[in-house]
Amino acid sequence: MEHTQNQIFEATKPLNTGKLMTPEENAPETTPDGHYLVINGRKWRASNPWIPPKLHQELVDELMSARRAVKEGKADARKRVNDAKVALGERGQPWWEDPEPKALSDRTAAAIRALLSKRAGTSICPSDVARIVSGPENSWRGYVNQVRQITAEMAAQGEVVATQKGKPVEADRVRGPIRINLSNPEK
Repeated sequence: MEHTQNQIFEATKPLNTGKLMTPEENAPETTPDGHYLVINGRKWRASNPWIPPKLHQELVDELMSARRAVKEGKADARKRVNDAKVALGERGQPWWEDPEPKALSDRTAAAIRALLSKRAGTSICPSDVARIVSGPENSWRGYVNQVRQITAEMAAQGEVVATQKGKPVEADRVRGPIRINLSNPEK
């Protein structure tokens, strides 16, 4: 499948014509509903367009870094690729459908792992994850409690640690702002 991703890159990069291309000229063809990119006659699920641009770029950067790690044969690289693609909405339940609880939980956990990997050595805010998994109505605040619940579940498995003012806390029980950290930064 990795060679297919390279074909996607080759098909979508601009030709060197000496002129600057507008985003419309450089953008791959999409289906009328915008759910899929059409590249060389093959459909590929598009990223969720409702992810804020800064967070979308971070997830794309993590995806590209993870793909390079796959080529280098690094451990967990394929898991990182999957996490970034699920967080972007390119895998898992389609982003345009009403989310099933399990699919939303999986996407939330993938977004947490992808952002922590991208921002190695730093913590993340649950609101960033909520902004990634929420819909188009800027309803991310309604997802913060779910992000905290998923964080608590991941903490119980030893994957992350929720902190408040630098001290570990139970993400789903404490009031006030928290941060999400890797439980073992060396991983």
